[in-house]
Amino acid sequence: MKILTVTGYKGGVGKSTTAIHLATYFSDKGKTVLVDGDPNRTALGWAGRGELPFTVSDERQAMRVISGSDYVVIDTPARPNSDDLKELAKGCDLLVLPTAPDILSLQPMLETARDLEDANYRALLTIVPPLPSREGEVMRDDLKAGGVPVFETMIRRTLSFPKAALKGVPIRALKDAIAKAAWIEYQALGNEIMEVMK
Repeated sequence: MKILTVTGYKGGVGKSTTAIHLATYFSDKGKTVLVDGDPNRTALGWAGRGELPFTVSDERQAMRVISGSDYVVIDTPARPNSDDLKELAKGCDLLVLPTAPDILSLQPMLETARDLEDANYRALLTIVPPLPSREGEVMRDDLKAGGVPVFETMIRRTLSFPKAALKGVPIRALKDAIAKAAWIEYQALGNEIMEVMK
């Protein structure tokens, strides 16, 4: 069983959206459970409005449903303290830390990296402005320069994500070209994660 935890020091950076779409990616590879540990219960609400290709459980019921799973994706509350963050890192195969490409997000990400030291984690740039903006690439380079392991894949901002959330489906269920491009980004991210977790 591979365990992937999605967390971060800053809210509003696409953490639950990332957890849902990574669980969608892994559901094509094997039995997948998403554990919704976020007090907002975003993943449970998303699942309740439609249909997701994996099981969603809150953390109190997780032990009942994760048995026999190939992949477990954990969506955590935002802003864990540094001790909680270290424990989360110990309890999973990879910690994914979504962050937006703005100066207000850079400092919390550098603090997170300092707290995590040698844990197995990667920063993920989310809510990246669409091209021709280069904000995502600049932030990715800044994180690398600061010694932060970061995914090459970035998740661009699109109105397709709120549409998918409203329907209770993953973005790949929407048929427009923008949604398709967004799903390709999550597939690329999933492929990178598979390499990291080998």
